[in-house]
Amino acid sequence: MADDTILNSTPIHWLSSNETDPLPESVLDWLMEVGSMTRRFEQHCQQVSVAPFREDFITLAELNDESEHLPESGKYWLREIVLYGDNIPWLLGRTVIPEETLTGPDRKLVDVGTVPLGRYLFSGHNLTRDYIQIGRQGDRWARRSLLRLSGKPLLLTEVFLPNSPVYKEN
Repeated sequence: MADDTILNSTPIHWLSSNETDPLPESVLDWLMEVGSMTRRFEQHCQQVSVAPFREDFITLAELNDESEHLPESGKYWLREIVLYGDNIPWLLGRTVIPEETLTGPDRKLVDVGTVPLGRYLFSGHNLTRDYIQIGRQGDRWARRSLLRLSGKPLLLTEVFLPNSPVYKEN
């Protein structure tokens, strides 16, 4: 990932499927959420808000291992955010979208600003998820998903911060 990325403090170690044994069941339930993470967070606070950290086009060279999950493109839209629950930082998000995905109504993805991405993605019936991959960034859990919007790919990486409800027992 590029040096000025929101996720660069510690590399994410992506786990293989047989490495998930030490994962607490309550954490695994969050990490494997197939619906909107925004909606799930909204059940644990009064207000979910988003602060964009970086939004711009990047090149293939800036993707590192993300390039293994996406088709080659001339450029990619990068959106990095901090998601807050009642003004407490809960999640770091990084979305990488090949330029070819940004066609038709999905061109709006470059303009979501402070709106949680989940509100846009899960508002229609044209979203599918190929997989969820679980990882660790130091003591924090992470996941990344290859999503398809109208059949076109985008890669979403989420790192759950220490105050996130992910770490609280039910």
